[in-house]
Amino acid sequence: MSSGAAGARALGLAGEDLAARWLERRGWRVIDRNVRAREGEIDIVARRGAVLAFVEVKTRRSRGFGTPAEAVTHRKRARIRSLAMRYLAERRPEAGEVRFDVVDIVWDRGGFSVTHIEGAF
Repeated sequence: MSSGAAGARALGLAGEDLAARWLERRGWRVIDRNVRAREGEIDIVARRGAVLAFVEVKTRRSRGFGTPAEAVTHRKRARIRSLAMRYLAERRPEAGEVRFDVVDIVWDRGGFSVTHIEGAF
């Protein structure tokens, strides 16, 4: 792994940790993280009340190439939906509503900004 890839992975992991804490401070209970399957990974599964959210976390150092959320492509959304269907079938969590959210984090020397896009797709 190149140092650039290692740095990007470290930034991604830091963003996921930040997103989990951010959600918890707003009343969400993180019930799963980094749910892996052959096709990919769900970053966070969280619950608040009857809502079960599958959360994709995108972290960038700047908005120079657009927002981090814009990196959640049609293909990525389809993969997350497929993984969520498997998760629901295998684990059968109670949920009145299932939703797909994105947490968009821009992290730079001055700090970070977090945007939670509820029902992003």
